[in-house]
Formats: sequence, C-alpha cells, structure tokens
Amino acid sequence: MKRVLRAAGRLWAVPVVLVVWELVTRAAENLSFPPPTTIAASMYEMWLTGPPERLWLTDAALENIPASVGRLLAGWVLAGVIGTAVGLVLGRRPLYFRFVDPLVQFARAIPPPMLLPFFMALFAIGPQMQINVIVFGIIWPVLINAAEGARHIDRQYVDTARVFGLSLKQRLFLLVLPAAMPKIFAGLRVSLSLALILMVISELVGSTDGIGFQLLDAQRSYDLPGVWGTIVVLGVLGYVLNSAFLAAERRVLSWHRTAKQTT
Repeated sequence: MKRVLRAAGRLWAVPVVLVVWELVTRAAENLSFPPPTTIAASMYEMWLTGPPERLWLTDAALENIPASVGRLLAGWVLAGVIGTAVGLVLGRRPLYFRFVDPLVQFARAIPPPMLLPFFMALFAIGPQMQINVIVFGIIWPVLINAAEGARHIDRQYVDTARVFGLSLKQRLFLLVLPAAMPKIFAGLRVSLSLALILMVISELVGSTDGIGFQLLDAQRSYDLPGVWGTIVVLGVLGYVLNSAFLAAERRVLSWHRTAKQTT
C-alpha cells in the first residue's frame, strides 16, 4: 500500500500537466503544438490498430520499435563491456591512465553526430553503423567511472588480497570489480540515456526502419501529431528503460548498501 501511495505521489503532476496542456493548446490553436488528446489519437492510429493476435500492434510498431530497441541495447551492452574492461585496467595501472587520459578526454568531447559521415563511410548505412555510433558516444561515462572506481579501492583490501596470495584474475573478480560496481552502474545509467538519444540521431540518416525513421517520416509528411506521438513513445521508452535499470541496480548492489550500513 505504501508503495502505491508513493507512486501516486510521484505521478500526481502528470494529469495536471496534461490538463493544462490541453486547455492552453486548444485556446492557442497553434498547429505546431497539438493538444494531448490529438496526440493520443495519432499514437493509437500509428501503433495500436493492428489485429488482436498481434496484441493490436500495427506493422509500423512491429517494424520500428523492436529494431530501435535492439540497436540501443546492442550498443549499450557493447559499450558497457568494453568500457568496464578498459576502465578497470586503466584504473589499476596509474601509468597507463596518465598516458591514455588526454586521449579519452579528447575523444569524449567530440559530439558523436559530427562523426556520422565518418561512420557512414567506414561501415556503410545500416545497423552496424548505427550501433557503432551509439558505442562511440556512450562508452566514455562507463570507462571513466570504471577507472575511477578501480583507482580508489581501499589500500587495506589490496594488501589483504596480496597476503592471501590471490591471483591477478581472483583480485580482478573478487576485489576490483565489486569495489568499482557502484561507479560502473552510475556510468551505465548515464550511458543508457545517451544511447536513446544517439539511437534516434543515427536512425535519421539513411535508415529504413526504427523510431527515428518514423519520426523523420512523420516530419516529412507534415504530420505534427505523429511527430509528437513519436516523441512521446521515445519518452515512454526512456522511462521504462530507466526504471528497469534502477530495479536491476538495486538488486545487484544490495550487498553494497548492506555493507555501508554495517560499517
């Protein structure tokens, strides 16, 4: 019951905003800003008028949403694995970190959309190009956070691991990785939000499916309710992914909160 009340307390602003939005847009009669009821009708027509055996999902929904989510998750997982591995190595090797850090700072300062022509020439237009754009744009928060987490391990734990004669592999998986996990998860959460943005940007160029393609198609058709409806879908997708990530983070890092409470 308490969870329901807390959830209701967090969501009370949503209907208020929708009502105000509806009243203001109907009074203004601006075609660029349709009321929420018009956007909802467009979303229903675009995504939910399919047959019952497909859960009422339309062809557009089945073609575009899974394609986008697949690219987003593929890029995010690749960036997470590579960024974590490289970050842990750099964090435990100060000399390597000092040498590589300027290159990392330079690379992460480059806006990924500026490199779209480069990735298009390197991989050609398609899922491979889109995934690589996502990986390049989101790997840096994970890498930097993993390195910071690995650098700031309590010296007492490191000395204890040496006394017990733990191998390099054992120290990595039993000491370094668990100690860096809170930082790694913080980087992964930031990268997940960036992945959603870069997924859309990469699908605006030469793509034949995806939510970004659907957004561009609605814009070219001057379907403004469709444009807003696609934006709402992106917002819902971002909320769902973030909520799922936070739930996983709470479960995986439950030991960390328990350890902090007992120290």
